Amino acid sequence: MTSIRRRTLTLIIGLLLGGLLVISVLNLHDSNHEIAEVYDAQLAQNARLLQGVMSMPLASKDQADLYRAFNKALGEAMPKVDGHPYESKIAFQVWNPLGELVVFTSSAPSFATPPARPGYSNVEDLNGRQWRGFVLKDKDNGLRIWVGERDDVRSDLVGRIVRHTLWPNVLGSLILAAMVWLAIGWGLKPLADMAATLRARHSGSLEPMQLTPLPTELEPMQAALNRMLAQIQEVLGRERRFIADAAHEMRTPLAVLRVHAQNLLEAGTETQRRESLEYLISGVDRTSRLVNQLLTMARLEPTAAKLAVQPLDLAATLRECLIQLTPWLLSKGLELSFDVDEAPYPAKADAASINIALTNLVTNAANFSPEQGVITVGLRNTADGYAMTVDDQGPGIDEAERERLFERFYSRGNAHGAGLGLTIVQTIAHRLGGEVHLENLAGGGLRATLEIPR
Repeated sequence: MTSIRRRTLTLIIGLLLGGLLVISVLNLHDSNHEIAEVYDAQLAQNARLLQGVMSMPLASKDQADLYRAFNKALGEAMPKVDGHPYESKIAFQVWNPLGELVVFTSSAPSFATPPARPGYSNVEDLNGRQWRGFVLKDKDNGLRIWVGERDDVRSDLVGRIVRHTLWPNVLGSLILAAMVWLAIGWGLKPLADMAATLRARHSGSLEPMQLTPLPTELEPMQAALNRMLAQIQEVLGRERRFIADAAHEMRTPLAVLRVHAQNLLEAGTETQRRESLEYLISGVDRTSRLVNQLLTMARLEPTAAKLAVQPLDLAATLRECLIQLTPWLLSKGLELSFDVDEAPYPAKADAASINIALTNLVTNAANFSPEQGVITVGLRNTADGYAMTVDDQGPGIDEAERERLFERFYSRGNAHGAGLGLTIVQTIAHRLGGEVHLENLAGGGLRATLEIPR
């Protein structure tokens, strides 16, 4: 079942019907009990009234006349205008000390053995009908009085009470169910309005939703939707920024490659062709580096992916990365030095990100180092973590352009750079919870410091 309204209505109606059933059963039980109590009291009361009348001090002739008058009056008990339909279903019988039946109603049952035990009892007459009776013994006059009524009278009354009670409950439950249906629809209207608003939005619209007034229960949903829309906007913005960056930076290298290709076609001598081909190969290499840097930037966006943080030895991680960079540095006529104490440097970080950061710092140092220069990589403890340093013997930086070096595509006149190396390092530092700093060395050269927490 996918409808919230149906689920809620089914639960509520089920509870109502279950409650109605329990209440009806309890009413039926209570009605039977209370009716039995009232009728039993009436039987006893009628028996004592009859005892009082039959105990009047009269002569024998007068008593006989009294009995005949009683029998005549009781025999005329009919459901007339001044009577009641149940009147004929209530019976009286009175026996004298000799066991002779002296007073009785026409509707009195015939018993094989007249009830003799005082009090209430359930008996069956010769016709198979059940009677509820009360026997009263008059010790002074020796009379035995029996007053009873048929069980079908009580059953009929209980049935009427149940019908009069149950039908209003059933009708009331149906009316209440309809009202609950409408009430649930009214209560869920804000949710339907929100769904309608979402359906009416343009497929490209990523503006936050601002539904007012909004129930408290839907505020978290609206906040979650707005947060999701903001994340989608950020992803799309990152993609647009990447495309714009790539288009901006690739425009010039592609134009240069085209010029070199044209020169290659127009070259008149083998020397010119070889020179143009070398320029073309160099341009392709530069474009390849640019593409790799752009892809690295895309992977390192703050929300692009979660870092694979794990325990590692920072010194061992740096050493492995430098082993991979050593042949390339040697081919450029540079020397590499790793200054670190022989001690473990435990940290929780992403090894791949640290490798990327170190590669970019070393590459940047190599681009500005003189021939036969030395690049020194160091690692030391700090108060909160570790500091990784890369020193070169280049010209250093101008203090005025220190901050600009971290801007995208600012390469400070480096023909071989894409202007993304330090931006990548700064992004990694922030993702690791650290910082990156640049400072000129007293003896010349530049020191890049990457600080990361343990």
